[in-house]
Amino acid sequence: MLVSAKDMLTKAKEGHYAVGQFNINNLEWTKAVLLTAQELNSPVILGVSEGAGKYMAGYKTVVGMVNGMLEELNITVPVALHLDHGSYEGAKACIEAGFSSIMFDGSHYPIEENIAKTKELVAITKEKGMSIEAEVGSIGGEEDGVVGMGECADPEECKMVADLGVTMLAAGIGNIHGKYPDNWAGLSFETLDAIQQKTGKMPLVLHGGTGIPEDMIKKAIDLGVSKINVNTECQLTFAAATRKYIEEGKDLQGKGFDPRKLLAPGFEAIKATVKEKMELFGSVNKA
Repeated sequence: MLVSAKDMLTKAKEGHYAVGQFNINNLEWTKAVLLTAQELNSPVILGVSEGAGKYMAGYKTVVGMVNGMLEELNITVPVALHLDHGSYEGAKACIEAGFSSIMFDGSHYPIEENIAKTKELVAITKEKGMSIEAEVGSIGGEEDGVVGMGECADPEECKMVADLGVTMLAAGIGNIHGKYPDNWAGLSFETLDAIQQKTGKMPLVLHGGTGIPEDMIKKAIDLGVSKINVNTECQLTFAAATRKYIEEGKDLQGKGFDPRKLLAPGFEAIKATVKEKMELFGSVNKA
């Protein structure tokens, strides 16, 4: 049974740990994340970007696959299926398809329009018992064609959006998607602290979890971050493990070309990455 992310994030905020959102791209990804969460007895959020949703043949296909796995793999830990960086139309499509959580990213609109659209989606999700994430101040890097420089959000605007009744808030604090450049200035804890003071008990979300040093992650959790998004790191480890398998010529040995064999090292690499992150975020045994 898919659940809203509300309870898991409220507990995380109170317990000073964070729940990982791991973006999924196919069957291997989904299975690796779910099995690791079950093994570590950790709550988990499966993130689906609009691009990944299209790649996996549509949101209903994703919902069917995830629900099937929860049942067939006997997954008992709390699992939320969440639209990542959704457009207004994408958010509505995921509500229809049976997701348990959505993110509406209105950060590139003027604040008034972001508020109006977020407010409307808050009313719909509340009625359906879903969780909703909003964003203020764009996150750096590129995410589904939206390019942000990693600017810091305005704490007053954060409060305006938090007061609409969203479940969680993503606020730019100098974080970016993808690999961090050598000249990255680090997270702005001053901004995070100011946002936390304005938004109180609201769980805050840190996007772009790949490549942020561990001490910064821990400090961000202390300052109210309860959800951390990881995507690039799983992609990099998956690619490295697949590359190694092929470079060692294992696809040419016996039935090494069988996709189940070919993708197995990448699958294990994702599991190892997810485990490492869950341990760092403190969500192990918090299901």
